[in-house]
Amino acid sequence: MTAIDEIKSRIDIVDLVSETVQLRRAGKNYTGFCPFHPNTRTPSFVVFPETGTWRCFGACNEGGDIFRFVMKKEGWDFSQALHFLAEKAGVKLEVMTPQKEEEREEFERLRALLEEAVTFYRFHLLETPAGKPALEYLYHRGLTRATIEAFGLGYAPEGWDNALKYFTGKKYSIDDLRQAGLLSESEEGRVFDRFRHRIMFPIRDVNGKMAGFGARILNPQDMPKFLNSPQTPLFDKGKLLYGLDRARKAIRQMDQAVIVEGYLDVIALHQAGFENAVSPMGTALTEDQLRLLKRFTRRIVLALDPDTAGQKATLRGLEVARQAMDQSTEVVFDARGLLRHEARLQADLRVVTLPEGKDPDDLVLSDPEAWKTLIANARPVVIHVMETLAAGQNLDDPKVKSEIAAQVLPLIEDIGNPIEREDYRQRLARLLRVDERAFVGMSTPRAERTPRRRREPVPATAKPPVLTTVRPTRALEEQTLRLLLHFLELLSDLDRFLQQNRLARLGVMDFEQADHQQLMRVILDAMNQDEYDVDEYVRQFTPESLQEKLSDYLKPLGEKEISPQEAFEQLVRTILRLRELHIREVLDQLRFLSAEGQGDSDFQTGLLESMKQSAEILRYIHYAQKQPMILP
Repeated sequence: MTAIDEIKSRIDIVDLVSETVQLRRAGKNYTGFCPFHPNTRTPSFVVFPETGTWRCFGACNEGGDIFRFVMKKEGWDFSQALHFLAEKAGVKLEVMTPQKEEEREEFERLRALLEEAVTFYRFHLLETPAGKPALEYLYHRGLTRATIEAFGLGYAPEGWDNALKYFTGKKYSIDDLRQAGLLSESEEGRVFDRFRHRIMFPIRDVNGKMAGFGARILNPQDMPKFLNSPQTPLFDKGKLLYGLDRARKAIRQMDQAVIVEGYLDVIALHQAGFENAVSPMGTALTEDQLRLLKRFTRRIVLALDPDTAGQKATLRGLEVARQAMDQSTEVVFDARGLLRHEARLQADLRVVTLPEGKDPDDLVLSDPEAWKTLIANARPVVIHVMETLAAGQNLDDPKVKSEIAAQVLPLIEDIGNPIEREDYRQRLARLLRVDERAFVGMSTPRAERTPRRRREPVPATAKPPVLTTVRPTRALEEQTLRLLLHFLELLSDLDRFLQQNRLARLGVMDFEQADHQQLMRVILDAMNQDEYDVDEYVRQFTPESLQEKLSDYLKPLGEKEISPQEAFEQLVRTILRLRELHIREVLDQLRFLSAEGQGDSDFQTGLLESMKQSAEILRYIHYAQKQPMILP
């Protein structure tokens, strides 16, 4: 992943735009007055958090991503916007070197190895006698064959070197296997399979790329019960959420994410149709993980095992350290940590406690409606804590009341919103049946607290995790540029085809991403000069900030070379599809504004005219898609 992609993954466009534009939520989107032209009557500026883009439907009639927003607002070029946003996101910009290019290729090799490992373990689960007990166990837990295959579950056979022999036989080195987290090493230096006689759960990042494995025992005598991949270049447990690659669409649609404890909980919920469930894989929730979810929703529910949520949280004073899954299989409930995350992320974190003796997979298999009701009744963190602490206690005992108040009041004082703080104090007073004035002096008022030290900037290595939600349009933009950069001579033929079908030439505004706009501008400049060879011009005059991306796009298109005719056909189809998606998005956005009834009559008339023009272009695109795509 390039630095540009990493910056986009770390900066929320709504947060960025809100620094200078007052936005109002309208459905899944946000509207406001465009900051780029005088306008106080018509909120024609729309931010689309799902796509990470913005658009002005007024006088500007343009849009783009976070880079384009900063460039237009500040009057900067791409390089200036890149450096500004990199500093804001905590991303260190580095010049692409042969060594870094080699590292990236190594990461791709490790991902390929992990994908082969998925196939290896799946074969042993579904096709071997040794895997039958594991398969029967999964069936016993209520999973269907289709679900097992969809999640890529597998079985690691008994023995110390099954995977070792198999993958070294496929020309992978011991170091490859170690780097991928598939081997362990004894103190004497002997290497052996890390996963043996376990059910295997492939763990993927948010884009569906393999990162590592989780493994559950079949033999109750084995330890630990759950074993994850070790820390590797691809696997960092605190920055991953199991199932997010499959859940992100449902999370967006439902505007809610549900966090459960285990792999099987996630899988069973998805199978039952509750596809917004993810798991932190046994660790205390980290802010990195919550930032991942914030890209899709700010409404997050933590579904806790009753024992973990109640007694253990009380005994540990609600402030606990993160525990590795190799040592514990509990989701540790850290109320104060959750409240801090909630405040920093401007999220809505709620908690539910499962019925005694029930895991999420048990509950959803036996009574799906009960699960739905449980989630609907999720409570804010503070309310959950005070009611959990009070459950089963003698609230007539003054000492019990004092102990509960001593634990809850510091949490209330940590809340930034004064209205919420006052409401929680009143609730606590009613729960304990005391006068609210009794709390005076029990906790230090916010204004009298010792000021906290100014937080030092967080090193880039400790920043939130990489997250790239690859939209269809973005992938098509990438494919267009890859094909063009390999076949620059096809641009004139492409333009001729488009114009013959009453469509505009390929241009900068065909691209939504600011980095892609910059690359296209370089390509057009290269075609319009005769001092340099076109390929040489592109390499020499592409800004340094885009050299890494250029290097990536100039990699071979595949194992098999394609002919100019094949490239031309792919290029035409890709661009027509890209324009079709863009036009459909514009039409959806125009309909959204029209349905909102925003603006005066002139603005509404303009919206209708724009919809008419867009529909006409869409007809031309559909006509062109049916024409022969043959090089002249």
